[in-house]
Amino acid sequence: MSDKKIIAVVGATGAQGSGLVRAILNDPASEFAVRAVTRDAKSEKAAVLKKMGAEVVQADLDDKGSLIKAFEGAYGAFCVTNYWEHFSPEKEINQARNLAEAARKAGVKHTIWSSLDDTRKLIPLDDDRMQTLMGKYKVPQFDAKGESDKFFLEGGLPATILHTVFYWENFIYFGLGPKRGPDGKLAVTFPMGDKKLPGISVEDIGKTAYGIFKAGPKYIGKTIGIAGGHLTGREMAGALSRTIGETVIYNDVPPEVYRNFGFPGADDMGNMFQFKRDFEEYYTKSRDIELTRSLNPELQSFQQWLDKYGKLIPVE
Repeated sequence: MSDKKIIAVVGATGAQGSGLVRAILNDPASEFAVRAVTRDAKSEKAAVLKKMGAEVVQADLDDKGSLIKAFEGAYGAFCVTNYWEHFSPEKEINQARNLAEAARKAGVKHTIWSSLDDTRKLIPLDDDRMQTLMGKYKVPQFDAKGESDKFFLEGGLPATILHTVFYWENFIYFGLGPKRGPDGKLAVTFPMGDKKLPGISVEDIGKTAYGIFKAGPKYIGKTIGIAGGHLTGREMAGALSRTIGETVIYNDVPPEVYRNFGFPGADDMGNMFQFKRDFEEYYTKSRDIELTRSLNPELQSFQQWLDKYGKLIPVE
């Protein structure tokens, strides 16, 4: 362990972080060791990672001092925040600043910041094609991360900006799986029209981040957009039908309808899907499947992911 370079993985028990932890620990020839950074070092998930061979340390994204301590002596740091825990863009921006400043203070040689696009660069606040949320955002969960890129790109911090995409796990854990309508038919609902929605498995995000670390300085100072597939809603519904063994239809609704579905964050999600629909060419081109595969040769297609995990999708 002492001869290996340490990667400090923030959110190590979460979706993206755990994918990176497992990618490193499952590689017996890895040049890296894992320092799993989590809010609760005594949790069951943390215990599993420790048993796998990770060093587990406790830190809080709102406490920069704890992050500096967690990053000390590490070669690399994987930094991620979770907007859905608190629904506060300002909190997320502050957490991102803490992460970047901690990595700089600790002398981390390569930081990966898991980010998303600042949609306001393409659809300004005064553009009424999409409603403005919270007074200064179009897609808060995107814009806060994109606005925070500057913390990682300024001040000489050697960092890679990693642009992720729709998790296919959202069909399992985020309530986006097929729902049965009054007519008894199953449907997935997105306000995407006939446009393609880039997506990926969270474990492949982790494996791709691992590939970026393994590449050394090649991607420092660059923004990398990743995806495992670009599929329309109809194509996803077809794949889900084959996996579930029952017809799943694609229910396309206008973004303004989706924004008013009533669940927490529905307005944000409606704007997010509208952004991906209206700027399909930009968004799909910025999420390069072949580049992703070059970093992660085990990259799964949507159907391959369904073959492996489709049975976990709840059918209501």
